[in-house]
Amino acid sequence: MEQDKATNLAKRIIQLDLKRDELLEELIMVSGNDALELLRRVQNA
Repeated sequence: MEQDKATNLAKRIIQLDLKRDELLEELIMVSGNDALELLRRVQNA
């Protein structure tokens, strides 16, 4: 069923988004004000 697959994919995307937010909060706690700059540097490496 394509509808079931689409629903499952949507749920997985939401879970990933929530995990991303959780990890970003942790990065901010560890890196402080430099967190977003660090994220950009690593992303562009």
